[in-house]
Amino acid sequence: MADPTKTPPSIQYAALPWRRNNAAVEVMLVTSRRSGRWIIPKGWPMKHKPPHAAAAREALEEAGVVGRIGKQPIGMFSYNKLLKRGQVVCQVKVFSLEVIRQKKTWPDKGRRQVRWLSPSDAARTVEEPLLGAIIRGLPKRSANVP
Repeated sequence: MADPTKTPPSIQYAALPWRRNNAAVEVMLVTSRRSGRWIIPKGWPMKHKPPHAAAAREALEEAGVVGRIGKQPIGMFSYNKLLKRGQVVCQVKVFSLEVIRQKKTWPDKGRRQVRWLSPSDAARTVEEPLLGAIIRGLPKRSANVP
């Protein structure tokens, strides 16, 4: 098994889906396919797609959501991912995604659960402390979005 401390981190891109529900901000989490833990939609870089577009694509595939994606990351976190070749450290760049709508069907529907939570509940639900901090900071950021 590869030593994750000796290998440079692999890069992934993630979308942090959110919406306004009346005056409150809600965050969408999805379950991972393998472990069932609560995460945000994320995946590997895609050829010919900038990072923010790859993150938006993951949100569509994993949660069926479409919206306005920020072009600059709002934060970054790392986690250990188990692959067939062993464990790797993934560094995830997170992009804000203001959800406009959710499609009726999407590729991972039925394979993942989707849940809307308050930012504080979502931050407590995810396992990665830095992701929790990014989620907790979202209401301040979303107040600046027209």
